[in-house]
Amino acid sequence: MGAYILRRLLLMIPTIVGIMAISFTVIQFAPGGPVEQVIAQLTGQADSADQRLSGGGDLLGGGSSDEGSRYRGAQGLDPELIAKLEKQFGFDKPPLTRFGEMMWNYIRFDFGESFFRNTSVLELVKEKLPVSISLGIWILIFSYAISIPLGIRKAVKDGSTFDVWTSGVIVVGYAVPSFLFGILLIVLFAGGSFYDWFPLRGLVSDNFDQLAWWQKPLDYFWHLTLPLISLSLSAFATTTLLTKNSFIEEIKKQYVVTARAKGLNQRQVLYGHVFRNAMLIIIAGFPGAFISAFFTGSLLIENIFSLDGLGRLGYLSVINRDYPIVFATLYIFSLLGLVVSLVSDLIYTWIDPRIDFERRDV
Repeated sequence: MGAYILRRLLLMIPTIVGIMAISFTVIQFAPGGPVEQVIAQLTGQADSADQRLSGGGDLLGGGSSDEGSRYRGAQGLDPELIAKLEKQFGFDKPPLTRFGEMMWNYIRFDFGESFFRNTSVLELVKEKLPVSISLGIWILIFSYAISIPLGIRKAVKDGSTFDVWTSGVIVVGYAVPSFLFGILLIVLFAGGSFYDWFPLRGLVSDNFDQLAWWQKPLDYFWHLTLPLISLSLSAFATTTLLTKNSFIEEIKKQYVVTARAKGLNQRQVLYGHVFRNAMLIIIAGFPGAFISAFFTGSLLIENIFSLDGLGRLGYLSVINRDYPIVFATLYIFSLLGLVVSLVSDLIYTWIDPRIDFERRDV
């Protein structure tokens, strides 16, 4: 097992470098970078742009034309201004040099500072993480608490009317995008065209600190209700069908027939014998589900419900071309995904010692 873990760890290096290299290359050709963002503000509202630049008051002097500039909207601006902007954002260096420096810093978990927020990227991630964690944990609890019992029931009643109707509901729920369902919930229950039962923004109310201790959890779940319902659809459907199929496969095996021949009832067979084996794939996939619950679909949902989490942070960073945040969050999420994939494999071997990944190719 040690050799397998070492191979997987070594394989993470080219994988993470490849992910970052592809993303970095794509960004180089994307229009509207941070330099162009500031140029647009300089040409439209110089005073606000000056506040972004150190010593920006003397950068607007000169006025020589730069018709050959590679930045959109830079015509008529002093070339010294463009050069100082490039140096401020690090674009005065060749792309390969910038990529190498970025990766060297990321290896040491030095993610630098945001271009436009005047704070470190790591502090921003820490600040937004509690919102995404709140969503992820409750989605996971909600989906597993309902999906596993429902999946077992569907396996026992395979082919029955109950199984057919619940499968239809699950498939429809899985097919509807979470953000579209979120908009529907807002229209129906958050002050849209019908009812105004739930708040439209935030994780807690503005007067949260003034509420009594027993009112705080009620206020918290009042704000979480609609986002959780929206995000739980896909997780709910996937876990339910996975549980059902796993139980059906185990129920057909010989040891179940033997257990029934010994006189055990249905409950003893299901929870005394089948459950442990059927839940192997569910338990092993728990780390992946735990991490993906934080980020999958959260970008749109956090924006729809104005929740200030990692999804909204990433969205605003892409819109504003705040590349340190974009690349740092991509690096963190990619690294987490690779580590969780390895942890899932290790959990397989811990639950079922018969599985030996060292005899397989990585």
